[in-house]
Parts: sequence; structure tokens; C-alpha cells
Amino acid sequence: MPIVYILISLCALVGIDQAIKIWISSNISETSSTTIIPGVLSITNLHNSGAAWSILEGQQWLFSIITLVAVVAIVYFMIKLKGRKLYLTSTTILLAGILGNFINRFLQGYVVDMFQVDFINFPVFNFADICITFGIILLFFAILRDGDLD
Repeated sequence: MPIVYILISLCALVGIDQAIKIWISSNISETSSTTIIPGVLSITNLHNSGAAWSILEGQQWLFSIITLVAVVAIVYFMIKLKGRKLYLTSTTILLAGILGNFINRFLQGYVVDMFQVDFINFPVFNFADICITFGIILLFFAILRDGDLD
């Protein structure tokens, strides 16, 4: 997969994430919620300085270290596995999610979360979190399919 496709995909996913966060911050007041599908999905504006369920709240230095390590590891695997499309796709999506949340933590000190699942007790999440989750699932699928990372 040519590097230009990876960069375009990365920029597009991070751009979508940032656009959604900017729109939410501009149009929904903090901690308010709007029902999209009753009993299923609401949109809220939650400023989260921690991880899921607000764990490690305010530990920006730790998130910065984790982000740096993750980015280096992902780029290493992207270079090592450059001929394998599913690995590159999954790591590109994963990297976009990591960078999307890092941008907000770096610039604002928190991440804007907005998607609230109403039918279960689950943390409010954002588009970058979806990218991270989907990227990890896709990466596990690639590993199960191919057997290893060599």
C-alpha cells in the first residue's frame, strides 16, 4: 500500500475526529445531552481528562508517554509489515485514533467525548475511540488470519 494512501487515510480519520469534536464543543453545552435514538444513543459534550470511565484523570504526562510509545511501536510495525494490507489498514486506523485523542489532550488538557450508549452502563466515547477499537479488532483479526507479525 503506497504511503500516500496511508497519509491520506490518516489525515481524513483525524480530520473527521477533530471536526466532530469541534462541532460538539460549539453546539452542545458541556455535560448536556441530546437524544438521537431514544433508549439507544445520545450525544453529549463531556470533557474527559482521563481514560475510559475517567480513570487516571488528570495524568496527562502518563498519557503522553503511552502515546509516544504507541506511535513509535505502530510506525515500526507499519514499516516492518509494509506489504501486508490488512496490517497497514488496521495500524493506520489505530494510529488515527491515538493521534486524534492526543491532539485534544495536548491542546486542551482533555478529550471531548460525545457518543453515549443509553441501554448499557458504558463510558461516553468519541470517534477516535471508535478508530482505536476498530483498529485493534482488525489487527487481532489479521494476526489470527496470518499467524504472526513476521
